[in-house]
Amino acid sequence: MRAPSLLDDPPTSRPMLEFTSPAFDHGARIPRDYGYTERNVNPELRISGSPADATSLALIVDDPDAVEPAGKIWDHWVVWNIDPDRDHIPEGWEPTTAEEGRNDFGETGYGGPNPPDREHTYRFELYALDDDLDLASSATATDVRDAAEGHVLDDARLEGTYAP
Repeated sequence: MRAPSLLDDPPTSRPMLEFTSPAFDHGARIPRDYGYTERNVNPELRISGSPADATSLALIVDDPDAVEPAGKIWDHWVVWNIDPDRDHIPEGWEPTTAEEGRNDFGETGYGGPNPPDREHTYRFELYALDDDLDLASSATATDVRDAAEGHVLDDARLEGTYAP
């Protein structure tokens, strides 16, 4: 099942960007292995329908349910300048041809789900961009979103839940 698009009026004359995982369905529970206190590796992710004119992809994983306990949306993974021809991101991916920024654990790379209080919903957001992003390795999700503004050709979202 495709998650709702973040774009107001996505083009209908071309394939839409799709973002899925063989590890969990949209809206389903994320397996424990991917949690921060477990194996702390990203699940495998699959990409299809990237626009032909995309120059790069950006990926942000966050936890909007963290606002109450943490006081903000918690960022778990920030990656940009992903090759738009990539059709999957393997489990435990350590990108060598893309850039990773800082998560809210104060680390570079993936930081898995780690809700402190109850089940939380995690958003895996993928953006197809018409340009590469020129950002420092210390870039945050906010930096990526700000730099991507006006460059998003299409987007897709995969959501999953995780409980302590």
